[in-house]
Amino acid sequence: MASLADYKKKRRFEKTPEPPPEEKSSEFGRMFVVQKHRASHLHYDLRLESDGVLKSWAVPKGPSANPSVKRLARAVEDHPLDYAQFEGVIPAGEYGGGTVMVWDRGTYETADGSFSDALAKGEIKFSLRGKRLKGAWVLVRTTGRNWLLIKRRDRYASEVDLTIVKPTSVLTGRTLAEIARDEGGDVEKAATADPEDVPGRYQVRRRANARRAGRSRG
Repeated sequence: MASLADYKKKRRFEKTPEPPPEEKSSEFGRMFVVQKHRASHLHYDLRLESDGVLKSWAVPKGPSANPSVKRLARAVEDHPLDYAQFEGVIPAGEYGGGTVMVWDRGTYETADGSFSDALAKGEIKFSLRGKRLKGAWVLVRTTGRNWLLIKRRDRYASEVDLTIVKPTSVLTGRTLAEIARDEGGDVEKAATADPEDVPGRYQVRRRANARRAGRSRG
């Protein structure tokens, strides 16, 4: 479990609902997930299964299906496979405190060779079969922990910003604000990461503000 040592060190599992560190494999061994995470700032986490864990990159602006757009992807600590199902609220004051959504998930295949070899070489070519992200992609290491995530040209390439037109969870259909409301998180903070025109976005915020106002009057 050495690859999950950093994950374990950064979290207090008596405080956070995140899954504890455990190495295991999915049915096919090629799971991927993208999680939308409003912590101190909004970012998206791309996670690819390899050797019993989820190799992970934080993508500040989220994945782009436009091959001309290169997204910064910063390598972070490995996560346990069960993290692919995690959607909820990390308490304030804990590492990564904020609201987490399962924005996309599915399976992937490497284009050539093993994932571990490609990771070591700093160029991972892979194809996604998700609910939203599909087709060929590449991760290219630039310096240190910094990589670039780039969509390759194929029939799934598009100039449409999927993070805007598909703002809800693929697990529950909820917005970040709704997840925060349901799980006891900071609704107003989470709502800042939802697109302006998402139905119910401001209703969720107004209800949360009204509840707070009612408690203060009481």
